[in-house]
Amino acid sequence: MVWRSGGISWRGGAPALRWEGGRLSALSPGRDIAFRAVGERRCVGARGNPCPLAAVVPGRGTGSRCADCARLDRAHSVAADTLADDPRPYRVYLAWFGPAMVKVGITAEQRGDARLLEQGAVAFSWLGRGPLMAARRTEEVLRHALAVPDRIPYARKRAVRHVLPPVEERAREVRELYGRAVGVGVWAETLEVLPCRVHDHVDVFGIGDLPAYDGSVVELVSGGVVAGRLLAAAGPDLHLLDPGGRHLALDTRLMSGWVLEAAPAGHAVTVPVTAALPGEDAQEQLF
Repeated sequence: MVWRSGGISWRGGAPALRWEGGRLSALSPGRDIAFRAVGERRCVGARGNPCPLAAVVPGRGTGSRCADCARLDRAHSVAADTLADDPRPYRVYLAWFGPAMVKVGITAEQRGDARLLEQGAVAFSWLGRGPLMAARRTEEVLRHALAVPDRIPYARKRAVRHVLPPVEERAREVRELYGRAVGVGVWAETLEVLPCRVHDHVDVFGIGDLPAYDGSVVELVSGGVVAGRLLAAAGPDLHLLDPGGRHLALDTRLMSGWVLEAAPAGHAVTVPVTAALPGEDAQEQLF
């Protein structure tokens, strides 16, 4: 049987590894994970269609599509502003990923908090709801008014998950940001303002008691093994305790496009990883 990963699924609010063909593997803390990449990493195609060239794609990119398939995939994308006539209601949210790491974003209302789980938001609150383009304008207005970014690098998110402040401090930061956002005021003319209710995902992710963070997987390579005991799953990341006692993060988007086969439990990690430097973004090296 050939196994090709599609990354983490957060359907129903619980993490599972998604495989080509629709199979799911539940991700529960404490389970052993061990696999080996085989052959070459190939484009996963776009919008349910295989890549006509089965193009080889770089191992270090979290995007698993060739240039042509990436363009096709974004041709009907909310993120790329190509669905301006989408009639579904959208919600604007405030997301908190760690101290001084907050952002404003939008998601289709029918998706619930799936988008927040996919991004690894530790805490969040809804801000408003309404038509897509009104939500998009609000996102832009608040991003500039609050001086928050539209993206936060995953390297920064995963590097602080083991040193998060207490739940009340997290909630306080979200409430303060909500108060500043409501104070901007102009966006409320086109969106329904939603009350501030802080949702916390620490228990959902299982990151409440992580050991010190040592680094993350850079890429998969043919014949390379990733192995360890699952500590937590947050956003696209698996937090693993490897056989050598290191706390490593694996961005499951790096798995897409590879053929994977089982490896012996307890096998050493033999793929490139980064070393985490305190207070800084990860610095790449092999160890």
